[in-house]
Amino acid sequence: MTERRWDPTLQEWVITATHRQERTFKPPEDYCPFCPTAEDAEYPTAIPEPEYDMAVVENGFPSLQPDPPEPAVEGTDLAPVEPANGQCEVVLFTQDHDGQMSEQPVDRFVNLVQLWRDRYETLGAVEDHEYVYIFENKGEEVGVTLNHPHGQIYAYPFVPPKVRRELDNSADHHDETGRCLFCDVIDAEREDGRRIVAQNDSFTAVVPFHARWTYEVHVYANDHVPSMADFTAQHEQDLGAVLQELQVSYDGLFGFEMPYIMATHQQPTTGNGEDYAHFHMEFYPPYRTEEKLKYPAGSERGAGAYINNKLAEEAAADLRDAN
Repeated sequence: MTERRWDPTLQEWVITATHRQERTFKPPEDYCPFCPTAEDAEYPTAIPEPEYDMAVVENGFPSLQPDPPEPAVEGTDLAPVEPANGQCEVVLFTQDHDGQMSEQPVDRFVNLVQLWRDRYETLGAVEDHEYVYIFENKGEEVGVTLNHPHGQIYAYPFVPPKVRRELDNSADHHDETGRCLFCDVIDAEREDGRRIVAQNDSFTAVVPFHARWTYEVHVYANDHVPSMADFTAQHEQDLGAVLQELQVSYDGLFGFEMPYIMATHQQPTTGNGEDYAHFHMEFYPPYRTEEKLKYPAGSERGAGAYINNKLAEEAAADLRDAN
């Protein structure tokens, strides 16, 4: 059963997907559903071919479906219920089960950016898809149960609440100033310079002034680029280069492969927001020291007020030194 229920107190949709209780959880060492299917394999994987470079496969336990079932309950005027329509995909970064992305060449990251762009445009062309969300959960510390290098893509039938709030604030800023909020943010970060981790002609990676996570990094397009659909070949090359450099910094920081959540924010695929949506990627690593994790607890989860234990300027310096 998949459906979406409206929370009238926060004005946002909550997706219910009961079948995900049975999704794959830490499979045996000798079986990975994202590795190529071996010639003599007893059980096939999601990849029927003996080898691949990168791949996109359907999520076996999707929260959103192109043809979802009817909801289990009837909604009301106060709390509507709708089918959980949409699409969920898994992006496999490499066929190497133990591959470490910080050891990959820039070309692989460029290819990945091109793949993301293709999926953003293809999924965004579907009529009831309003937002294409590209993301990655990396590491057991953030709840990953399949260790093969991979990310995910959700095509939502609505703009998710955090992104919607960002876009609303940027729209208000644009109405007041005539400028995109994110353009002003990245211009200020580049002028200050202390929180920059990596940069090139098209993109800048910074520990944001308002970082909630100790080693949080945002990667912004330097110029006003609403979405991946507006990328040039230079954008693809430069984003790949910045992402590779950031991976090296993260894995070099404490000497192990850094877990994180990666979130890609850009223009809704409805076509709205061209003047105030601005492509950027956000990374949230859970480690605050080499041995200590940051746990979002009472203040963060209950009140939405984050508490950071380190100055953003110091965290940026740490990441620069780690590269």
